[in-house]
Order: sequence, then structure tokens, then C-alpha cells
Amino acid sequence: MDWEERIGRIRQWRRDGVRAPHKPLLLLYALGHHQRHGDAPILYSAAEERLRLLLDEFAPPAKNGTTPAFPFRRLANDDGLWLLATDDGDDPGDSPGRLRRSGARGSLAPDFSRALEEDPGLRTRVARLLLDANFPTSLHEEVLALAGLSLAPGRWAAAGDRDPAFREAVLDAYGHRCAFCGYDGWMDGVPVGLEAAHVRWWSQAGPDTVDNGLALCSQHHLLLDRGVLGLTAELTLDVSPRFEARSDQARRTVTDLAGRDLLLPAASPPVAADHVRWHREQVFKHPVRAA
Repeated sequence: MDWEERIGRIRQWRRDGVRAPHKPLLLLYALGHHQRHGDAPILYSAAEERLRLLLDEFAPPAKNGTTPAFPFRRLANDDGLWLLATDDGDDPGDSPGRLRRSGARGSLAPDFSRALEEDPGLRTRVARLLLDANFPTSLHEEVLALAGLSLAPGRWAAAGDRDPAFREAVLDAYGHRCAFCGYDGWMDGVPVGLEAAHVRWWSQAGPDTVDNGLALCSQHHLLLDRGVLGLTAELTLDVSPRFEARSDQARRTVTDLAGRDLLLPAASPPVAADHVRWHREQVFKHPVRAA
């Protein structure tokens, strides 16, 4: 049975570029739980706080708040990967309260659990597939840490065909300087600590084109992908109001960027408005809404 193929068929909301990593995040958490506890079920009430944190950190902003109840129940509809049980045997629906009161618990399907035990590399292959399909590589380690999943050290190539010329084209367009802070370090004739960032993530159909790219230092690349930093429609820098600078260094590195003009490429088009809009809607951390 091809478990990787079945993982790839997970039904996710896909319309107008909306990200929906809710089921993949639950699966990554379940893989971490299985790694530590085998086929023991996951009680919703015990896992709810950590799952909500995963969604708050790595899913797009939700108009009505983020609840793990939806993926916890709905993943059971996907190709025999996840089983959901309750004390009374009834369907609890998508209500967090009903999931708690009914003693709802989920677990990886027995065949899937057995395959993970028999094939030591399956967990890593499945996790890589989920990560590559939903997040930029800059976030992989953070997602794994919060999900409680340990994989063998080392990086892997993202799935699919990526344009190897993208990095060089973006760095050249921006004069090998960070478009946020102007960092331009070199060593032995090559730039160091400078990366080509996708504004609209490659995993979310972002093209390998200069008008979807920014030359950024490693720190600002990560902060862009985490939604700490973003762009306005006028191509000025924005800082999430949820970010807290606890030192002068953090203020200089992040907070003081607010309102600064983005460094524009000398002879190429700037970041396209639709990519800026996608990042602002799907990644940038807006204020937390009142409950």
C-alpha cells in the first residue's frame, strides 16, 4: 500500500490561494505522538492546546479564531488514515465542547501504524511530503519542534521541479543586498547569509520569478515566512503587532523596520501586487481577535 500517495490525496480547502494546512499539521502531531507512544490514542482534550498552538503559528489567520476540532474530526474522512472514536459512539460534530465531553480520541489507522513500525523510513518520508507541500523550508524545523516530531538530521530537496536559476536572478536583481535591511556580506567572492525568498510560497503555487522574490538576509527571510514581517500595498515594510521586541537589538532589527520603503530591484519589476496580497492574507500575523 502506497501510504505516501494516500497522504498526498488528503482533501484540503483550495480556492483563491487560501492555505489550509490544518489536516497536515494534525498528521505531523500524530506522527510525533506515534513516535513517542506507539498506537496509543490521542485524547482531544489532552492535545487541544498544542494543536491550537500549531494552527495559530502555522495556519493562516482565521476570521472566527482557530480551532483544532475541525481537522481532528474531518481527517477521519480521508482514505483510512485516521480513526475517531467517542465514549458513546456518536458523531460529536465539529464542536470543541462536544469533542471534549464525548471523550473523543483519534489515532492513526492500524494499517498505517503498523507500516510505520515496520518501515523506519516511512515516518520521515511522510513528514517530508507534508512539510514540502505546505510550508517553505525555512519553517520546517519549527513546525517539527512544535509538533513534537524528531526526524533524522539533514535537509532534503523539496518535491517538484524548482528553478535553480531563481536564487541567482533574485540576488542579482537586488544587487546582492537584503531588501529589508541592506545587509550585503560576502566571503571568498560569494554572498553569505543572503537568500532568495518567495513572497508567495513555492509550496502554495508561488512562481520562481523575480516579481515573486526578495533578496533577504537569513534572519529577515525567516521573519517574513513566519509572518512577523510583511509588505503593504505601497511596498513599505510592516511589522506584526503581535511581535514583541525585548531588547534594543530586536527593536533595531525588526520593530524599526516598520514604515521603511522596500529596497526595489534596479532593472526588474518589483514584487507583484497579487503576491503581496497573498502574503498579507495568508501569512502575515494580524492582531489577535478578541474571543
